[in-house]
Amino acid sequence: MSTLLLGIDPGLTRCGFGLIESLPGRKIKHVEHGVIETAASMPLPERLAFIATQFEELLDRAQPSSIGLERVFAQQNLHSVMGVAQVSGVVLMIAARRGIPISMHTPTEVKLSVTGSGRAAKSQVATMVAKLLSLDEVPKSADAADALAIAIACAWRSLAGLSQSSQQSQQTTAQQKWQSAIEASKRKSKA
Repeated sequence: MSTLLLGIDPGLTRCGFGLIESLPGRKIKHVEHGVIETAASMPLPERLAFIATQFEELLDRAQPSSIGLERVFAQQNLHSVMGVAQVSGVVLMIAARRGIPISMHTPTEVKLSVTGSGRAAKSQVATMVAKLLSLDEVPKSADAADALAIAIACAWRSLAGLSQSSQQSQQTTAQQKWQSAIEASKRKSKA
């Protein structure tokens, strides 16, 4: 049985997307990729609305079984982090409203899944994406290449059939701390 998986590399100026088909035997096939772009000169609400509309049109057309979304823990540029967080929120909300399962993947997890090294350079990830998907060339947009890599990581994680507890045991120390912080925040909000 095959499934369509959509990878999203969230960004306010450039939001990459990559759609792949996951086939039996750990095989994957490229379907499409691209970037949703907004101009920095647009007001923030309009940028988010445009991304939401484009994302919904993509979901209508692609009909993915699930979505993989990059989770960024920290970056030097606070402005960039805010844009990523805002776009991630849009993606999460729309996916939830449509009942589409969504999984979050750190850049390290994606790099490890695609290249075998969690410290791989962006160019190495893009090269492996092209190789794994039998593309004639590396995707021109790094954001689209990253989104395809996220979709691949999502597909292979799903194929592994890992239970939640086994996924947690394979988390890095940083991921375990992040998960603990999320759980503590949920407990505080219920109190």
